[in-house]
Amino acid sequence: MNAAPSELRRARAAPLFAGLPGDIAVSFEFFPPRTDKMHEQLWEAIATLAPLGPRFVSVTYGAGGSTRERTHATVARIGAETGIPAAAHLTCVEASREEIDAIARAYWDAGIRHVVALRGDMPAGPGTAYTPHPRGYANAAELVAGLRRIASFEISVAAYPECHPDSVDPVSDLDNLKRKLDAGASRAITQFFFSPETFFRFRDAAAAAGIDAEIVPGIMPVTSFAAVERMSWLCGTEIPAWLAQQFVGLDQKPQARQLVAATLAAELCRRLYAGGVRSFHFYTLNRAELSYAICHLLGLRPKDTP
Repeated sequence: MNAAPSELRRARAAPLFAGLPGDIAVSFEFFPPRTDKMHEQLWEAIATLAPLGPRFVSVTYGAGGSTRERTHATVARIGAETGIPAAAHLTCVEASREEIDAIARAYWDAGIRHVVALRGDMPAGPGTAYTPHPRGYANAAELVAGLRRIASFEISVAAYPECHPDSVDPVSDLDNLKRKLDAGASRAITQFFFSPETFFRFRDAAAAAGIDAEIVPGIMPVTSFAAVERMSWLCGTEIPAWLAQQFVGLDQKPQARQLVAATLAAELCRRLYAGGVRSFHFYTLNRAELSYAICHLLGLRPKDTP
């Protein structure tokens, strides 16, 4: 949905820290912990972000199902102990349809009603040619259709504003997204990006391709610029020169880096809001403070706070 010119003018004129109107929704992504220390960090992050009333939280799934049990345990605990709707990632990689269907049924039996359905990357990592399991789902569209046959899951899928690295071109990438949505997905959540124009161009192209489902922008707060550079290279996300310049000299100044990162991400969200966006999905990397600060700048407050 595009905002009217008058709305854009008002949003651009408002002070950055005035916050946005109270009609935005947020969701957060976590990964399953590998160690006791990481386990503690994860639950501290969830406890910090839960009062903001997220629409849902999602938990990632390792390549080849390498975190299958930890993902299941984490999602089940979130659902049981927090009351926050929890979404489990599920991929097609190195598993038969029977195995994947059994995992999906186990989620349903555990009370999990939301799945993030992904093709996934091979265990060797992004850049490795994808090879479907001979008895598995060949792609995310097939996985979505399979989940729909099992139960009435809410299903989110991935979208790539700057084109998936495996896609031939943006047109074929949008065709693939449309197949996933036509198969029964509820919405698409994008890969992270750093320019609002990148999202708006993608949203317009999706609409022109006949896609009318909700597209939620994925926001990556910069906890470590070096880590974001690596992830951006793997997924084909462009890092604008001005963004890189903002983090020069901050490697040994973590507090200053957090202040800069929060300000830049909040401004990105504010500009997306001016263009009609009302939902944001944050890739937290299991660290709460930065995402919490960004939400605070956007005007979100704990639900029991006047």
